[in-house]
Amino acid sequence: MFKIDTSKRTDESEIMDDFDLQGEELGRTLNDLDNINSWLGGNKITIKGVEKLLQKGSPKNTISIADIGCGNGAILRKLADWGRKNGYNLELVGIDANTHAIAIGEDLSAEYSEISFRSLNIFSEEFRKLEFDIILCTLTLHHFKDLEIINLLKQLYVQSNKGVIINDLHRSSTAYILFKAFCGVFVDNEIARKDGLISILRGFKKADLNRYKEQILAKNHSIRWKWAFRYQWIIEKEPNNL
Repeated sequence: MFKIDTSKRTDESEIMDDFDLQGEELGRTLNDLDNINSWLGGNKITIKGVEKLLQKGSPKNTISIADIGCGNGAILRKLADWGRKNGYNLELVGIDANTHAIAIGEDLSAEYSEISFRSLNIFSEEFRKLEFDIILCTLTLHHFKDLEIINLLKQLYVQSNKGVIINDLHRSSTAYILFKAFCGVFVDNEIARKDGLISILRGFKKADLNRYKEQILAKNHSIRWKWAFRYQWIIEKEPNNL
């Protein structure tokens, strides 16, 4: 029987890591990945995290939220709808190094005046100078190696006023098998299938997240397992840092 080794994070690259991917193929793949994320309840995890960080504030204040590695901006549009429904004044910024993904996001978000996009490398000095109330890292963290993750989270914590919300994959053989079966029935996009499986193997066990946590100078961490095989990690700024 085929054994799936999830003891360590894989170094295998995803097709979507290639920033030269563009046009109809990129648009269709981003759309399919967003549909999978929505079907499996991934968007709710991020939105619930935002609700938690905003529960002590006033909806009257303008809240700036950035999503790094935003792709086509799907979660930003979900947040915009949520903000409108709940009376929040949001400024939503999608940040991605792939200019082709940014162009798709701008086109899909044309009816959302509260959403803007910037094509930036999140390790660049230009990005480091930016500041937001909340920074989202939705299915982005697993693209990086451990040291990059630690350095990035330290940086994002400094750049945020209220906190950082990570929503990423649980590395699990069960998740791998179930996702493969799910794709066999519901997903006909080869890139989405292949990258989805690699993403799981690049994902995290709770011990990984706890190890990263120890390297970040923050007291308020909440790491919770969520269906379907996700971790929600909220790094909240201490009151005296707000």
